Amino acid sequence: MSVLSRLLTYTRDYRGWVSGATACSVLNKLFDIAPEILIGMAVDVVVNRQDSLLARWGVSTLHQQLAWLGVATFVIWFLESFFEYLYSVLWRNLAQRVQHKLRLDAYRHLQRLPSGEVEKRSTGSLLALLNDDVNQLERFLDGGANSLIQVLTSVILVGATFFYLSPLVAALAFLPIPLILVGAFFFQRRLQPRYAEVREQAARVNARLNLNLHGLINIQSYGTEDFEADRVEKESLQYQESNRRAIALSSAFTPVLRMAILAGFLCTLIVGGQQCLEGKLSAGSYSVLVFLTQRLLWPLTGLAATSDLYERAMASASRILDLLALPAVDLNAGAQLQPAEVRGEIVFENVHFAYPERGSVLHGVDLTLPAGKTTAVVGSTGSGKSTLVKLLLRFLETNQGSIRLDGQEVQSLSRRSLRRCFSLVSQDVFLSDDTVRHNIAYGSPEGDDARLIEAAGVAEAEEFVLSLPGGLDARLGERAQQLSGGQRQRLAIARAVYRDAPILILDEATSAVDNETEAALARSLRRVCADRTTLIIAHRLSTVRHADCIHVLESGRIVESGTHEQLVGRNGVYARLWDIQTGAVSL
Repeated sequence: MSVLSRLLTYTRDYRGWVSGATACSVLNKLFDIAPEILIGMAVDVVVNRQDSLLARWGVSTLHQQLAWLGVATFVIWFLESFFEYLYSVLWRNLAQRVQHKLRLDAYRHLQRLPSGEVEKRSTGSLLALLNDDVNQLERFLDGGANSLIQVLTSVILVGATFFYLSPLVAALAFLPIPLILVGAFFFQRRLQPRYAEVREQAARVNARLNLNLHGLINIQSYGTEDFEADRVEKESLQYQESNRRAIALSSAFTPVLRMAILAGFLCTLIVGGQQCLEGKLSAGSYSVLVFLTQRLLWPLTGLAATSDLYERAMASASRILDLLALPAVDLNAGAQLQPAEVRGEIVFENVHFAYPERGSVLHGVDLTLPAGKTTAVVGSTGSGKSTLVKLLLRFLETNQGSIRLDGQEVQSLSRRSLRRCFSLVSQDVFLSDDTVRHNIAYGSPEGDDARLIEAAGVAEAEEFVLSLPGGLDARLGERAQQLSGGQRQRLAIARAVYRDAPILILDEATSAVDNETEAALARSLRRVCADRTTLIIAHRLSTVRHADCIHVLESGRIVESGTHEQLVGRNGVYARLWDIQTGAVSL
């Protein structure tokens, strides 16, 4: 199925809008062409006087004929302007509606894609798709669709008038049209891959800029501004070059069409004039043909710009529709689980998992998290710790083995209801550009002030929250960059407390803060974890020393288990890591 067919299928809910906008475009073009016919009738009145067409219609005197032409001209210009207003409103509002629907559907679909699919794409590429590609389609619907409809309408209406007045002149005037259409398709086929390349390169520029803006402090601290500017320049030059190749081809379209138009105009001018001199064609009809030749052929030059818009739009639509065609997960499929029903016992049994690109990560992991207890999993980077969390929350699915929550296979539970049973605090804290209130009560329409303050107090965030201008109503700004890392983590912990889910997951929650902040966060976490099933993922062992049980994960296998004191006393992997982190031994 072509991109256009897929797009039309996707936008079938807007058929009423499309029909109304199309009708207004056709009517506008009908009244836009009519003045040329009135000019011909005016020439006919002046030349033929009492033998004019209007006289034969019963408008006897010359003054009445001219008055009739004046009234008709006013009505036609009014209707032409009225339908121009209507089609402009309808097409532009349709463009906004389709733009909104595409962006929202693409974003919602993106949220339901398997995490592996999302991780294969850069943030910049996804931003380009959700913004630039959607906007390209909006630009086409704003003006390009109307242009195509009006060109087709012009050909039909003017052609009918031509054949009525002089079949011979019509046949000669229409001779260039096949050449124009063949040329349009010729250019279109060659423009399509060039504009696809333009969209891909635009995504690369977005990806580079997005990455650099997020890492601006690091770029400045390393003094690599010129290096990164050169990399941006390289990507931008490649984008410029891909555009240059597309522009070089699309710009040749109009000059080629001008020569075809000239041929049609000369045929009308010479052959029509000869017929008029021979008395086979009236002066008024000849005037109509001359004026309408421009109306027939000149709009076809707009096919260059319209084709340009169309190809850009189709290249962008293809990227969006390809994303929407990716199989997404149904977040509500499976048994429903209520958080109030959850005790919190979690069992990993013989769990194996391998990433397609990285190979096997987990090898037969057996792990039990008793209800109401704090369990820690520690290990070096890449040992598979965070993969356990993704499997538990069903961002990934096991290749072999099972994961059970209170005896139920998590794969039998709906993802949405399963995830409602967890509060997650990760190293990469997500805080929105909103108030403190909405960030702590994230996902709740209205936050209860007493509960919010209590949650902030448990997370030891109450003091700094209330010191902010506006307190709970203080806006954090983009990514809450004005807060310290410890303050952001405290808000994340307060959010977990406010959610009050039966199971808490701390995934490297204190790895990015200093020792003093970590100690303060540890106090907060001990209060949060009390009588709650808690899974702590960490490589800093000071974070987990108070856990009820610690499991050491190495190369995808559990190699040691026990309390902190037991593991230190065994002089195994954990003891070696502890000695290194406390400075007892050096690497």
